[in-house]
Amino acid sequence: MHQPPRLSIDKLPLPGRQQLLTVLIAILAWTLLLGLYWKGTYPELLVRTSSSALAALLSYRLLEHWPQKLPQSLPRWALQVVGVALSIPLALLTVYMGTAEEGGPSFWQNHDQHLGFLAIMVTGVLFAPWIAMSALLRQRDEIVREQARQFERTRGALERQALDSRLRLLQSQVTPHFLFNTLANVRELVDSASPQAPALLDSLITYLRATIPQLDSSQSTLGQELSLVKAYLSLMKMRMPDRLHFSINADEEVHSLPCPSLALLTLVENAVRHGIDPSESGGEIKIRVLLHKGMCRVKVQDTGVGMQGKTSEIGTGLSTLRERLRLTFGETASLELSALQPRGMLAEIHYPIARKQHL
Repeated sequence: MHQPPRLSIDKLPLPGRQQLLTVLIAILAWTLLLGLYWKGTYPELLVRTSSSALAALLSYRLLEHWPQKLPQSLPRWALQVVGVALSIPLALLTVYMGTAEEGGPSFWQNHDQHLGFLAIMVTGVLFAPWIAMSALLRQRDEIVREQARQFERTRGALERQALDSRLRLLQSQVTPHFLFNTLANVRELVDSASPQAPALLDSLITYLRATIPQLDSSQSTLGQELSLVKAYLSLMKMRMPDRLHFSINADEEVHSLPCPSLALLTLVENAVRHGIDPSESGGEIKIRVLLHKGMCRVKVQDTGVGMQGKTSEIGTGLSTLRERLRLTFGETASLELSALQPRGMLAEIHYPIARKQHL
């Protein structure tokens, strides 16, 4: 026959501080209430009420863990309430019999002791189960709150995993975009048979050395982004030396700030391909990075052909960048495109830098 698990003394579940405090308050209130009609001494009454209350508490804690398995028709809370109610007369009977004078009459033969026994037992059996029920309700509420907190932690972890996966997916879309554009530029340079080929190849190598380590990385700093942009614009200027001019102006304090990888290069590359390159006279690209009221502001302005009736979603690079900014920095981050007069376009990125961001 299967035997229920034994609960050794060293593994007996001890009551918590809150439970002990509740029982102590109940003992004092119980003693004061019965003391109005008690015929004996207060220490004697306190011993009886304390013994009964502690027995009820130990019964409550014991039945909270044992037996480990119960029939489905018997909920554990009901077993605990019944155990608390039964423990009080049993404990009280043990105390009365243990403190009886040897050779004297039994307590039920003494009118005052008999009434005292009945008063303690009846009040204890009436009120102790209600106290146990209130404790069970508080315990259930705490379990529900803990489950809700655990659910929130799990949901937060899953949301972070989904965000990381989404960012990696968007980054994988950016990677071939830049690789194909770079190869297209190389083909144009080779076809032009420029006499500046050695210097051109050096600039290309510098650009690729700066670009390739960041293709598989979602993390970068504005300092790294500015170095990458400078290498790219130097390469493009050698391809069209008379048609492209550029300037970079960035506060010193922004170089260590976090920035989504290839974000600045996306804006600059878009300005070259859709602004300067289609223009017969070329144009100028101005890059400005500054801090303003806890926000990092990145501006890329060009004097190329402008938007020319196109929508603000120009190409995969910008639409992907806008989504990456939203996922990384939240709704406070933005990518804005605006037409300039008489021609050209301004692209601006705003994102918060008040706390360390997960990129």
